[in-house]
Amino acid sequence: MPQHHFDTLIIGSGLAGLTLALNLAQHQKVAIVTKKTIHDSSTSWAQGGIAAVLSMEDSSDAHIHDTLVAGAGLCDKAITRYVVEKGPEAVRWLISQGVRFTRDNNSQTGYHLTQEGGHSVRRVIHTNDATGKAVQLTLSEKVCAHPNIVILEHHIAVDLIVSSKLPHHAATPADRCYGAYVLDIKADKIHTIAAHNTVLATGGAGKVYLYTTNPDIATGDGIAMGWRAGCRIANMEFIQFHPTCLYHPHAKSFLISEAVRGEGGLLKLPDGERFMPKHDERAELAPRDIVARAIDFEMKKRGLDCVYLDISHKSPEFLKQHFPTIYARCLELGIDITRQPIPVVPAAHYTCGGIVTDQNGKTDLSNLYAIGETAHTGLHGANRLASNSLLECLVFGLAATKDILNQTPIPFVSLPKWDESRVTDADEEIVISHNWDELRRFMWSYVGIVRTNKRLQRAQHRINLLHEEINEYYTNFRVSSDLLELRNLVTTADLIVQSAMLRHESRGLHYSRDYPNTLPQAHNTILHRKEGKSLQ
Repeated sequence: MPQHHFDTLIIGSGLAGLTLALNLAQHQKVAIVTKKTIHDSSTSWAQGGIAAVLSMEDSSDAHIHDTLVAGAGLCDKAITRYVVEKGPEAVRWLISQGVRFTRDNNSQTGYHLTQEGGHSVRRVIHTNDATGKAVQLTLSEKVCAHPNIVILEHHIAVDLIVSSKLPHHAATPADRCYGAYVLDIKADKIHTIAAHNTVLATGGAGKVYLYTTNPDIATGDGIAMGWRAGCRIANMEFIQFHPTCLYHPHAKSFLISEAVRGEGGLLKLPDGERFMPKHDERAELAPRDIVARAIDFEMKKRGLDCVYLDISHKSPEFLKQHFPTIYARCLELGIDITRQPIPVVPAAHYTCGGIVTDQNGKTDLSNLYAIGETAHTGLHGANRLASNSLLECLVFGLAATKDILNQTPIPFVSLPKWDESRVTDADEEIVISHNWDELRRFMWSYVGIVRTNKRLQRAQHRINLLHEEINEYYTNFRVSSDLLELRNLVTTADLIVQSAMLRHESRGLHYSRDYPNTLPQAHNTILHRKEGKSLQ
């Protein structure tokens, strides 16, 4: 089990991690750890696009205003302005890397811009309805070809190596990260990786819920590792449920893009009646939390399995041009969106909270950064505005680059190897799969779109039991990728429930029947591990 040394270790291979890697690699030796291949990430599943001020009809103030409104009083105004004003530059960098966004020769910008829920104008640049995939493929090809980047595919981080884990930690600076232990999944070996800087870019935690638009890799790894290392965690109660996930027994986690509603899609009941105008004056273009709650309300009120998103009034040519991926996937399942409405349900989509960072992606620990969905920057507040997520990945990937390159590297220290001397092979893997299924089901039932104190208490009780069982398993048996993901999911679920129990109001994505009103003063929910308790 050799010890490897890199200038920067990046855990995660989505847009945030790849942006950082490509910019750092001009000056440093970089390693990327990814659980599957370099092409696998939540980024590659993103359909809509990237929100940025690119046209003369738009302005930074308008984009900031829309973000603040969606964020329900909890966005950091300075961070929001910073991200919005850096947006055009970040998009131009992507274009310079070869990303081919959908063109529109009749547009002043030369690109087709679409409008999504919560936006006051068209400002979302995209590549048809598969923007994330186009971005991921373009950047990953460049990463694979770069001589200064080492890609560790089929590897999963076990835990961060911080000062307190060093045998000589009394003589080392406190609260510093030195690298990570990483499991080679195929070889079943744990490597010690030392790095001057370590970056958590592992995405969100959608797989903590039974129904999600996220890929299987979205298991809250970075958030859980950051918490165990001593980082503050903020606003984990704000889980965004995308209103429109395809409802079909053979369609796993397939998202129907926000842009379908942006281009005129209407939400309807089985009898064809529209219902969104009764819930919000913005109807189908209301922010996601409002649309998701409206769908949840109508489904529960009427005992429905799903509702329907109808865009069949648009021409077949328009739909095939703008939504080729959605058109093709639905057609595979026997749904012709040019003639039929699409059955949809809400599903867990985006983790608005995460590891607390500053404007450069720095966490509470020296030499540890968090960027992308793993981080809480203050941009999203209580509800993320559509297509601000890829924008955040870009802006903070570039910001972290500058901060890391401005640092004086610390000397490498001798790091302890992973100790497996007191563990054995697991006897019953069924324990892991059973606990995984149980966790996702009770999180969906008790910590979903609408919450109550009693539901949260029930979830907390089950999480405590799972914690005990998993910790015993982790202590006595050799680790596997399934065990590591389950451990991280349970930790993340605990953070979500703790945060939700501390918020005695309804705001943004967090709706409580026990506290239906919104308090006049908005506060972030901050969890502190060091104090041994949670503080708001």
